[in-house]
Amino acid sequence: MAGFKRKVFYVGGFDPRGARFYHALAAEQVARFAQLTGEPASVSPRRRAGAFRTDWSILNSTHDVSTEYSFLRWDDIVRKAWIRSPFALAARAWRAYRAYIAHLDFETGKRLGKGPLITLFYPPILSIALPLLLTLIIGGLAAIWLPGSVAFAIGLVAAILISAPLLKKWHAPWLLRFFVFNSELSGGEADPEIEARLDNFAEEICASLDQDWDEIILLTHSNGSILSVPLMVRVLERRGDQMPPNFTLVTMGHCIPLVACRRDATHFHDQLRRLATADFRWVDIGSPPDGAAYFGVNPMAIVAPDPRPRMDLLSPRFHLFYNPETYHKGYANKYEIHFDYLRMGDRRSPLDFPSLMTAARPIDASVAEFRAI
Repeated sequence: MAGFKRKVFYVGGFDPRGARFYHALAAEQVARFAQLTGEPASVSPRRRAGAFRTDWSILNSTHDVSTEYSFLRWDDIVRKAWIRSPFALAARAWRAYRAYIAHLDFETGKRLGKGPLITLFYPPILSIALPLLLTLIIGGLAAIWLPGSVAFAIGLVAAILISAPLLKKWHAPWLLRFFVFNSELSGGEADPEIEARLDNFAEEICASLDQDWDEIILLTHSNGSILSVPLMVRVLERRGDQMPPNFTLVTMGHCIPLVACRRDATHFHDQLRRLATADFRWVDIGSPPDGAAYFGVNPMAIVAPDPRPRMDLLSPRFHLFYNPETYHKGYANKYEIHFDYLRMGDRRSPLDFPSLMTAARPIDASVAEFRAI
């Protein structure tokens, strides 16, 4: 038996890629950890552990560590919600942004972080402004030789053909789908499929809480952190608010205020208030350059003045652990920055993904080491 046994439940973001992609990413990063540290860490093959769960093991023989990793799947729900038609995406985005403008608490949003607000509104602005600008330029040039109506029709077609790959490169369609999904999650009625899936996840987590683990982590990334709020409420209800001392909720790149700052998200506010009364450990890791996440924001404090959970708000300080030539920075790398939480840099950080998964100690010791750097 391993000297240190860890159980991790992972809830990912709004991503149609499933367990196969994230298993490959974990294997790649753990192999990188082994190469950079000299510790022979490895990732086992995937194994199906339930209708909505895929497991694998992460081993570090140097320190006799075994991490049993459970990928809690909701990527099938994402694929159903993935709007493929550009016309349907435009219509749904129009409704979603009308709701954001009507219900978003902009003052609170600006106070918590301007970066995510820019990320919220640049996809629709860019998706309109870029084709319009190109239409005017190309149509205006073509009008020198052709009738105006013909010239601008040609300009419009050319603008769409040029804009589409550029918008995709800048991840504007993905962000539009992400914001549409969360807008509908905020103000509409509860989605029965998501509610049932969260019930399933809660049962999976609760089944492990009294087992013989040295550490239990609920790890969430991006949109998964929004789902962690109703998920934790379910776990607390099933446990009678009694969480084991070896349990920690870890959120990476959380975007919870995207929903919490909606005035019409009353049920979500109630769930945040419910979390604020509970006693459990919460570690948030958010990078200031990550425009899709809220750095240093305790989401419970949006609706509860004195939240009870023991929460650390940490920046991963990626710039300290990457070489300048490999560090993801600038607007062109916003998408990559948002996934750096699940990677390892050029040097080991106590809070990088493979280090957290292979450490022969609980996360509080890793946080303490990180703070000492």
